[in-house]
Amino acid sequence: MAQGETMMSQHAIAGYQGKAGVMPAKGGNADLTDNEVRRAVAYMANNAGATWTEPAMPMAVVGSSERTGEQVVAETCGRCHQTGEGGAPKIGDRAAWVKRAKDGYARVLKSALKGHAGMPARGGLADLSDVEVKRALDYMIAFGSAAPETAAATPVAAAPAAASEKPDGKKIFDASCAACHGAGIAGAPKFGDKAAWAPRIAQGITVLYAHAVGGYQGKGGVMPPKGGNTSLPDADVKAAVDYMVAAGK
Repeated sequence: MAQGETMMSQHAIAGYQGKAGVMPAKGGNADLTDNEVRRAVAYMANNAGATWTEPAMPMAVVGSSERTGEQVVAETCGRCHQTGEGGAPKIGDRAAWVKRAKDGYARVLKSALKGHAGMPARGGLADLSDVEVKRALDYMIAFGSAAPETAAATPVAAAPAAASEKPDGKKIFDASCAACHGAGIAGAPKFGDKAAWAPRIAQGITVLYAHAVGGYQGKGGVMPPKGGNTSLPDADVKAAVDYMVAAGK
């Protein structure tokens, strides 16, 4: 608390690596807004003796906008994105999402908010808040686009690797990480892009492991915990990170 509310909130939002451990960005819950994290920080600090003013909850976050990205898609966006109606990229259609990702995350988000040819602003649902639109987009890009190929490439009945056998980072990358890191979807640094990986590698492998396992929300996009494949063992995730880091050096 002696560091101040601003510093504590910054660490909670962006993540922090200290001597005693690691704080994943937003606790690994990328769906949280910055304001929600600040409110949680103030609540915890005040219960430990601080007298900080808990930030007010914006009207845009009250009620329906507290829905997760998955909920927003299920209740609203899914009408078009499940069927492809009006040319909307289907959830799980990796080729369609990769094509849009080439424009960059910021541009795709702007199109979702403001609309573009064939896509009305906010999907034609004016009551959706900016937070809801972003959460829904993040869900469809980061989770939905990887799901079908991940499931196909990783049979449920596959036998576990022997304890002494090191996970194959390349195989794990191809099955679970390539959907986003192959094309830079949702702000993910592209595989082999040394310029994009340099600042991340500089943070240290421990931070990269923590972000990959627990999730991370940065200025350029979102990294869901374990790339959205929560069934992956931590060791497999770390092996995939090692593989990508080696290619990014």
